[in-house]
Amino acid sequence: MTDILYKNPSKSAYLIILFLAFTSTIYNAYLSIHGDEAYYWMWSHDLHTGYYDHPPMIAYMIYFTNFISEDVWGVRLVNIFSMSITSFYIFKLTKLLSDEKTALNAVIIFSSVLLTHAGYIFATPDTPLNLFWTLSLYYSYKAIFEGKLQDYILTGLFLGLMMISKYSSILLVAAIVIFMLTKRRELFLEPKMYLSIAISLVMITPMLYWNYQNDWISFLFQIDHGSSDDFHIQPWLILEFISAQFGVYTPVFAWILFFYLIKDRLYFRDEKLYFVALSVSVILLFFLYKSFYVSMAPNYGAPAYIGGTVLLAIIFSKYELKKSFKVGLIIALFFTILVRIAMITHLDELQRFMYKTQEVVKQFSTHMREGDKIYGAHLTTAAYLKFYLPNHPDTDVGIPSRYSYYDMVRGDDYLQDGLVLCRNNKRDKLLKQNFKNVELIDTYVVIPDKRVFYTYRVSEPIKKSTK
Repeated sequence: MTDILYKNPSKSAYLIILFLAFTSTIYNAYLSIHGDEAYYWMWSHDLHTGYYDHPPMIAYMIYFTNFISEDVWGVRLVNIFSMSITSFYIFKLTKLLSDEKTALNAVIIFSSVLLTHAGYIFATPDTPLNLFWTLSLYYSYKAIFEGKLQDYILTGLFLGLMMISKYSSILLVAAIVIFMLTKRRELFLEPKMYLSIAISLVMITPMLYWNYQNDWISFLFQIDHGSSDDFHIQPWLILEFISAQFGVYTPVFAWILFFYLIKDRLYFRDEKLYFVALSVSVILLFFLYKSFYVSMAPNYGAPAYIGGTVLLAIIFSKYELKKSFKVGLIIALFFTILVRIAMITHLDELQRFMYKTQEVVKQFSTHMREGDKIYGAHLTTAAYLKFYLPNHPDTDVGIPSRYSYYDMVRGDDYLQDGLVLCRNNKRDKLLKQNFKNVELIDTYVVIPDKRVFYTYRVSEPIKKSTK
């Protein structure tokens, strides 16, 4: 079996990519949409050049998949496309640095880890970030080491698209600049490099202008979201972030990658490997530093494992770590398949925020009257309602809540008589800050003692300015 796989590495790599794309498309159709996905899907029906929470690329990509289908699997075609192209370019970059067999191993590693499979499922800003990070890494590598004009042009294009995907993309730009400062200072005199910069600036100008018009609100939100006021070091958060990396990239693969990144000075002697290693270390070190003070989600460092997978495949080949590769692959596949099965069989604890949401909204709709305004008690609950209700009516957040997209687009008269869906029954006090009459009319027990939804009928809104 192994001999057949490596007889034609390119063909095998493409078949793995296609197989994962096909099976994930089917799988995604049976998994409820996550609240964040519904929120980004809602953006795709109201396109802007920027949003309070993130740059706009995820909304643009979902906008195009909407022409195919607005069902859950259709929204997640963004993931299928993005992760498949990412895997394909991981193969191409590894092949440039090594050989076809090593490149096939890179695809096998990338296709086996839990982090990748999460990328195939959930449509978030990380999805376009991973895609355009990969393309930017590949074409900037080509531009620097081959010097062709077309690669500089594509580098500028993909860097621009990457930077309107997620703000953490600036870390790849930082890695490229560090490489130039330490290894290729002559590139600062290369006219083609400034063409790349110009193209990138053109791509991100609408997003920057939107932020300028809105007092840099999106940048300020992200800075506040990932920062601490007191800078008090919290060791358990550091351990949380480090252990999460071993979880999402699996223990064996993560350990070998980190061990050789620190141990092997080859990366400092070999410019090409050093370039890729910087794309790994800069983002991981940045979020490791941030984890001293604030909890960092495991997905924040996800783009590091694009270059990391390339390096890991080369490490396995260079040091002939065949047993470690097999053990790592078995462990990765075991945990990935386990989680895949657990999610598709509705394991409550794994998908608590997605479980039976469609059924809840269907029951909620039985209480709707003509002219009712529809509210959620949280921005994702409001997005769920818009996604699952027939004809996708406009929804809003009916209680005082954290600032979001809704606050930026609504008018002062957004409070009207209608229905509110809440995740717990302690929201009635908050509802009474916006409405004089608040009546509990239905309860949905989704997970006993853990997740219950409530429907309130509200009327006589207390008029307030939303500004």
